[in-house]
Amino acid sequence: MLTTSLRLNNDTPAATFVQLAVVAEEAGFDQLWVSHDLLLRSAPVLLAAAAGATSRLRLGTGILNPYSAHPVELAMHAATLQEVSGGRAMLGLAAGAAEFLSKAAIKQDRPLARTREAVLACRALLDGGDPSELAGAGDWAPGTRLLVPNDVPVPIYLGAMSPKMLALAGEIADGALALLYPPEHYPVAAAQIAEGARSAGRDPAELDVPACVWVSIDEDRERAAAPLAEKLAFYGSAFAPYLLARAGLTPADFQPAAAALASGDVALARSLISPQMLSLGICGDPDDVVERCSGLVDAGATHLSFGPPLGPDPIAAVSLLGRRVIPRLVAMTPGV
Repeated sequence: MLTTSLRLNNDTPAATFVQLAVVAEEAGFDQLWVSHDLLLRSAPVLLAAAAGATSRLRLGTGILNPYSAHPVELAMHAATLQEVSGGRAMLGLAAGAAEFLSKAAIKQDRPLARTREAVLACRALLDGGDPSELAGAGDWAPGTRLLVPNDVPVPIYLGAMSPKMLALAGEIADGALALLYPPEHYPVAAAQIAEGARSAGRDPAELDVPACVWVSIDEDRERAAAPLAEKLAFYGSAFAPYLLARAGLTPADFQPAAAALASGDVALARSLISPQMLSLGICGDPDDVVERCSGLVDAGATHLSFGPPLGPDPIAAVSLLGRRVIPRLVAMTPGV
């Protein structure tokens, strides 16, 4: 069985986000995730709005971090979304990117340890427990309990890219949002998650491990490439060198495009993104997307997660994925 999810950025206007959630549910997606980049829209609020407009779609924060919000607030967001959505909430946590936290003068110290503490504390609170009684959950006053009824467990996903963070996801989380740049990194990331699970005495098969890729789709290949190129110009220099090296790239390779984008020359920025850089994501028409994603299915992925840019027209792109891509990928999934 193939699970599919849609990932959106929190720069999306609220009304458009809700419309995309409705289209995603109609298109057959199973999950919807939204980022929580600082200084943009609130992911929990966007998801609460989407909960009222959908009935089946599972809704996840992708991702919240323990630096800009204390774990007690993270658990509160998750518990309230679970109540509002009728049991469809998912809590995505991660250390976040130091570059973006620094915009709010937030220092990212001990990312692995702080993330571990946040996951353990949120799990204790969401399960009705007291995190002060749990070793490794950080400092808590005795008797701290979440006063929100929660009959349906909230799964906790860990956003990760580095080998240590991926292993931590396997050790303590219910799932891992493993960002793949390039998509072909999936087998390596999945193995690192599985090893973390096995070292903790857990069955890796019980974890949800989406293959999280950037996709830009349109019937016109050139139109499809443009949004992905712009996104890479903005984010490329902040990607982990470890992942870029797998595609033969370095953060410095993206600096000219980033400088052009910062100066306001979007056309130049796009032109400075090479085909090699574009290969960090997936772009093209439906046939192109199916061909590239089929490699992930062949590599054992049972959950494909499609992230932005999605296409020049995001709503049309989500519908196109539902009509022309997902059915073909489901058909080639073992056991279907």
